[in-house]
Amino acid sequence: MITMRRMRRLLTYDKAVLELIPEALLRLTQARLQLLFPFSKTASRLGLQSNETSPLSKDSDTPSIKHITSAIRLISRYTPWKSTCMVRAVAGLNMLEKRGIESTLYLGVAKDVKGQMIAHAWLRSGAYYVSGDDMMQGFVVVEKFAKVLPAE
Repeated sequence: MITMRRMRRLLTYDKAVLELIPEALLRLTQARLQLLFPFSKTASRLGLQSNETSPLSKDSDTPSIKHITSAIRLISRYTPWKSTCMVRAVAGLNMLEKRGIESTLYLGVAKDVKGQMIAHAWLRSGAYYVSGDDMMQGFVVVEKFAKVLPAE
């Protein structure tokens, strides 16, 4: 049975990842709704345009980054809508922001095998890619948004 296999696989995930599943679903839903509006109206929520955060991670942030990455990757396969790369990136950005962790959302373009322009979004926090890293190769970055923490 496929359902039993999925249930068993779900139980292999770290408890911290499983605890993030409801929030990941909520953030994916919010991101999907946000992206129904024109990009020009919602871009300001993504962070500082044309900036990026440090490629270094605080050791204390690493577990949270990894757990958020796993939760988004897991639950995005089960949403009733297509959780595109942009939806996953925005959801991850919001989950990281809630925990006071900086991130950079990248928007890139490339041409597919037919020569058609395609777009892709991916999210990086410190040295880790939270989403979209599986397909980012070959894309040229056309814009980036840095979600920077306020100075303390």
